[in-house]
Amino acid sequence: MKKENIPNILTLGRIVFIPIFILLLSFGSSPLLHKMAAVVFAIASITDYLDGYLARKWQVVSNFGKFADPMADKLLVMSAFIMLVGLNMAPAWLVAVIICRELAVTGLRLLLVETGGTVLAAAMPGKIKTFSQMFAIIFLLLHWNLLGQIILYIALFFTVYSGYDYFKGSAYLFKGTFR
Repeated sequence: MKKENIPNILTLGRIVFIPIFILLLSFGSSPLLHKMAAVVFAIASITDYLDGYLARKWQVVSNFGKFADPMADKLLVMSAFIMLVGLNMAPAWLVAVIICRELAVTGLRLLLVETGGTVLAAAMPGKIKTFSQMFAIIFLLLHWNLLGQIILYIALFFTVYSGYDYFKGSAYLFKGTFR
């Protein structure tokens, strides 16, 4: 296996973990199943860091990786949040805000590429958003409820703030739209 393929394989692996994670949470509300799902989610989350780190270290950043990595993150995190709502472990309104922001920023990324070939890289607030979302999910699945809820609201803050930050930085795309 060529080392330049490893980051993309890790990204694809993260996507493969999603149905496993969903199945574990679909078989009931057993604390053991929740812990197993937390481990699967944590492993998948670690691949998020690892694939980006290796791609940059080995200088093998690819268009596939630029597309698939953030998509895999969104699929993983949104699936987890939807499952948490179904298990009454996260408020539906909060998850709706997170999902709406993710879809809006994905649309913005597509618009930026279409209008000028720009790829919207993740800024620090977006990285904090992803990190806090992932930890909130893990802590909630481990039934560390107070810590999980605190981090969940921190994640909500960074979700909204980073979405605002991305749109503010891309406001030039919408100049003259509402005249």
